[in-house]
Amino acid sequence: MPLSLTVLGTASPHPGPGRPCSGYLLRGGGAEVWVDAGTGTFAELQRHTDPRRLTAIWISHLHADHSADLLAAVYAFAYGGLTPPAPIPVYAPTDCARRLAGFLGRPDVRFLSGVLDFRPLYDGHAVRHWNLRLTSRAVTHDTEAYGLRAECQGSVLAYSGDSGPCDALTELALGADLFLCEADIDRHREGEQVHLTPEDAGDAARKAGVRELAVTHVGPTLTRESATARAAAAFGGPTSAAVEGATVSL
Repeated sequence: MPLSLTVLGTASPHPGPGRPCSGYLLRGGGAEVWVDAGTGTFAELQRHTDPRRLTAIWISHLHADHSADLLAAVYAFAYGGLTPPAPIPVYAPTDCARRLAGFLGRPDVRFLSGVLDFRPLYDGHAVRHWNLRLTSRAVTHDTEAYGLRAECQGSVLAYSGDSGPCDALTELALGADLFLCEADIDRHREGEQVHLTPEDAGDAARKAGVRELAVTHVGPTLTRESATARAAAAFGGPTSAAVEGATVSL
């Protein structure tokens, strides 16, 4: 199975009609991975696969627009008749299981172990599922956050997660066939660099020498069209916008 990416949602910081928050279905080498579980993405995931088929779930950071639909998944897996044949590995920042259990009013996270197997991320964390290799890099944000590099059969996808400008982004995306990169903000606030402007996304893509840039997670101060055009001008290479429902094969 070649590497492919299906866009489930791209919205920031809240969902809109027909536009869930951040979430993607990554397929490759026999594996299916739900990457980020933003609000509304579990419903969209079911358009493209049976959630019981998931090989893993990967969460970049614990802000709600990237993780809130883990709650929907727990309800589906534990109570909704979609129980997976074995607990699904969840690669996420350290506190993920505790927060989810706390939301459900359960002080002990072990009740989740029948459906989800939480495994904490760290900088340089690498794991292989079938012929799909996932590597995490810590990126700059206002909470613990990771970008993702996915490699399968010679193809490479890089995903920024949420990040400010940092060298880790360039290292993460080095030589990637597709760089899926946030362009959340129009400009930086003084002293704050926790998201990327379109120009930041384009610069990171150019420095990394990627083949193609896909702009995602465009915030309310921008339109997808303007963010894509500005990122393309900075990158100087093929640039598109991630759109819900679209699938890209690498």
